[in-house]
Amino acid sequence: MSVANVLLRRSHRPMWHLVDAKDQIVGRLATQIAPLLVGKHKPTYSPNVACGDIVVVINAADVQFTGKKWTDKVYRWHSGYPGGLKERTPKQQLERRPEEILRRAVMGMLPKNKLRSRMILQLKIYEGPAHPHEGDLRGKSNILQGPDD
Repeated sequence: MSVANVLLRRSHRPMWHLVDAKDQIVGRLATQIAPLLVGKHKPTYSPNVACGDIVVVINAADVQFTGKKWTDKVYRWHSGYPGGLKERTPKQQLERRPEEILRRAVMGMLPKNKLRSRMILQLKIYEGPAHPHEGDLRGKSNILQGPDD
């Protein structure tokens, strides 16, 4: 008879990762962030437990898109009222809430289940280089860099 190992949420200690988004392409950056939030890089990964790490993204206002996505891509949502379809291009979104561009890209790469909302809460995105997590990141951070490394 085999014994199954059960991973509990309380046995998980998340690591903190610092990501500098300056001049990085949104989709490629999101593909690096999403597995960290899910926890797939850990040997204790279990799909039914939110065992991912905490990711702090700085300089979110300096992300890049390839091609003509700044003007051609459209973010759509509905207010719930008749005629309430709203649309914004990434260029307009960058002026209002630049962190939302990266959050939506990462959200689309997370698993579509009940743990998704808990995973996205572990993503902390900041417009500039300043953030309130200096104490948490001291000695524990990995900085994901762009393709020119």
